[in-house]
Amino acid sequence: MCRSIKTLRPPTTPEVTDEDIRAAALQYVRKVSGFRAPAAHNREVFDQAVDAVAAATQELLDGLRIRGSVARRHTHS
Repeated sequence: MCRSIKTLRPPTTPEVTDEDIRAAALQYVRKVSGFRAPAAHNREVFDQAVDAVAAATQELLDGLRIRGSVARRHTHS
């Protein structure tokens, strides 16, 4: 488990920014790959993975239904 990734769903985090989602995606990819910063020859695939995880996270957050709350969208920054 990536302990440094914070929960992004409401009500835990009422305002979620693109930066919050990107930071969580970066932490996940770092943990899975074992690299804090990839070598130059791995940079492209590393960055693509961060983008893909961020997109999947956004899709998940947009689709979640939280009982007792109205539909929520994240804050674009």
